[in-house]
Amino acid sequence: MLVFKNYFSTDFCASEEKLEEIIFEKMLSEKDSGEIGYYTLHESQKETIKEIEEFKKSNIPYSKSLIKNVIVIGIGGSSLGAKAVDNMLCSLENRNEIELIFLENCDPVNLDRELEGIEAKESLVITISKSGGTIETLSLTKYILERFDLKFGSEEIKNHFVVITEEGSPLEQFAKENNIKAFFLPKNVGGRFSVFSAVGLLPLSLVGYDVEKILDGQKEICSRFFAKELPELMKKAHFYTKYAHKYSINVLFSYSSTLRELNSWYVQLWGESLGKINAQESRVGLTPIGLVGSVDQHSFLQLIVQGPEDKSVTFLKIKDFKNNKTIPNITIPKLEKTDYVNTKMMQELLNAQCDATAETLIEQGVPVDVMEIDCLSEKSCGELIYYFELLTSCSGAFLGVNTYDQPGVEFGKKRLVEKFS
Repeated sequence: MLVFKNYFSTDFCASEEKLEEIIFEKMLSEKDSGEIGYYTLHESQKETIKEIEEFKKSNIPYSKSLIKNVIVIGIGGSSLGAKAVDNMLCSLENRNEIELIFLENCDPVNLDRELEGIEAKESLVITISKSGGTIETLSLTKYILERFDLKFGSEEIKNHFVVITEEGSPLEQFAKENNIKAFFLPKNVGGRFSVFSAVGLLPLSLVGYDVEKILDGQKEICSRFFAKELPELMKKAHFYTKYAHKYSINVLFSYSSTLRELNSWYVQLWGESLGKINAQESRVGLTPIGLVGSVDQHSFLQLIVQGPEDKSVTFLKIKDFKNNKTIPNITIPKLEKTDYVNTKMMQELLNAQCDATAETLIEQGVPVDVMEIDCLSEKSCGELIYYFELLTSCSGAFLGVNTYDQPGVEFGKKRLVEKFS
């Protein structure tokens, strides 16, 4: 269960309240018409889950428990979501011992480090590209094919390779010609909104997570939002966009190291969706920053408290870590002043630091909201991710941009081709 609280003014005039209703109707239309597919992946991906279960039984190395590594080759939305969920849930008992490795960047040093000691016969490789032509992804795929000596048309490539792409893409054609299993990404779902599709469901299922419960989390938030039971979300998007000229930076301050990769996913979702030129030819957007508490209390917090007044802050905390580690009742000579936390649980200290920081920023007039998760589970991860997706759609609609394209990214891709032509 997610609990939300906004600590900034959400008193809008009548015409602004009317605008909220227009935004809501726009999102409802996107969902009901099927124009934007991420809204209802909890419904449309039921067949994908069945397909994944069949694949797990039919893939010989996986079904015989010979796979020790699942290597995901993808970048941006093709990897960040699944990585975030795995980082949040890796301590769950149903997580198996298969290592989930993400290859995202053509950094040769990192490539050597990630693949040290990894053998082809113990690995299942998933190449993910919606277009089927992502240059980083295909370059890394070529490297893996050569490193693992996987020959085109061989039984080894069939057993140790999977692709996720859009139907009809060049990557699907490659899969067909080599008898490689292909999962399809719906055409109406963009990469950064794709974690509830095969892009996230396949790798997460392979390492043991209950992906149906993840979709249950999406379903829960979807039902609440479209039943108008999450007014805080709409108010938050309205506030952010109305005052974007003043509070142009949005900070996600997550109080757990397990949320670090969620921050990275959020930064891509927020930045690539909202940083656009709108219908009025204005450059709009909010700059996303991800921080981890309490670590970044000792770095970035000073800038928020006494630096330029251009930031809003979302605090994300976990109520119950399901871990009762305590601070030992030990007095260190000369350091007796720290004994006030002795015998307290580690999570008590972390959450008290979150509360104290939030209260400090509220007193300083910084726009703050707080999100609290009961505990990390498949369902709560689904709720959390879908909340941010809805918030992004709301904010994009208020800003008057196309939330789902990324024309600025395409400019750089064209330049890259020119450099090697």
